[in-house]
Amino acid sequence: MLLAVLVVTTLPVWLIIAAAASPLVPGYLRPLRVLWVGIVYLVWDATALVAMFGLWLGSGFGWYKRSPAFQRAHYVLAGWFLTVLFWQARWTLRLRIDVVGTDPDTALPGRPELVLCRHAGPGDSFILIHALVNWFKREPRIVLKDTLQWDPAVDVLLNRLPNRFIAPRHRRQARVGPTEQVGPPRETLIEQIGHLARNLDENDAFVIFPEGGNFTPRRRRRAIDLLRARGLDEMAERAEAMRHVLAPQPGGVLAALDAAPDAGVIFVAHTGLDRMLTVADVWRELPMDKRIVMRFWSVPPDEVPKERQERIDWLFDWWARIDEWVDAHRGGGDPA
Repeated sequence: MLLAVLVVTTLPVWLIIAAAASPLVPGYLRPLRVLWVGIVYLVWDATALVAMFGLWLGSGFGWYKRSPAFQRAHYVLAGWFLTVLFWQARWTLRLRIDVVGTDPDTALPGRPELVLCRHAGPGDSFILIHALVNWFKREPRIVLKDTLQWDPAVDVLLNRLPNRFIAPRHRRQARVGPTEQVGPPRETLIEQIGHLARNLDENDAFVIFPEGGNFTPRRRRRAIDLLRARGLDEMAERAEAMRHVLAPQPGGVLAALDAAPDAGVIFVAHTGLDRMLTVADVWRELPMDKRIVMRFWSVPPDEVPKERQERIDWLFDWWARIDEWVDAHRGGGDPA
């Protein structure tokens, strides 16, 4: 918050510097636009903290912050702030988000959903949650990386709502193959994910990224090598056939399916951010001037396999389908 005040009070200086540097850098006003996005995000984050402090006071200094009314208030607040953030992204970065395929409300209205999303590129989790909260009026429960807690507003908001932050060692524990024995630490993680997926109501959406992290070629190779090291040669061969996604880690997905047998399943693919794998890639691609396409597929609960190995094969089948879709559309073709 102090940094936001400092940057805003010295804003003319930063704008002059960025404007002077713009002719020296490729891209239309790239330094100026990137600076503006950074300042907007900083002020956005600080303002969100102030708003959540107000909710904390209103909940009796946090006493009732877990009550349904205040949980709903936090979802509404998240929707407002995501709307502002993506309004700025559209205006400054000329970022366009389109959804094709079946959305959660059209597919199974009034039914909880398990949302399984591909993970690639910066900000894809923000885009997905923005779509669920503001377009489909869902209340997401998210399994996500603990490093996102470095963002103060994300840290405060998501720790007040039913979510689970997973550390790297826990993400490794979630890679449960068909022949592995599950030890006590792994059971703890699976139980946490299963607990989060229980008692979903008609407007809930349980969100998980089965790959466990953003796609990079190195992570893809490492995931394949890990499968081979565990003797899962058939799964490794299937993972090698997929060029644009990581091999899905079935542990958390299986736990969610067991905990929410009446929920539908939504698979989500997207393209538009997947070429930004490193900091250098992000700088090269900014300002984005991009069209991001999200593709939804809906699977009713009665079409989800019942047996464990069948579910693992089914998950890999779907991930192969997502890989094919990304391959067909990442070059800018018409995803419709």
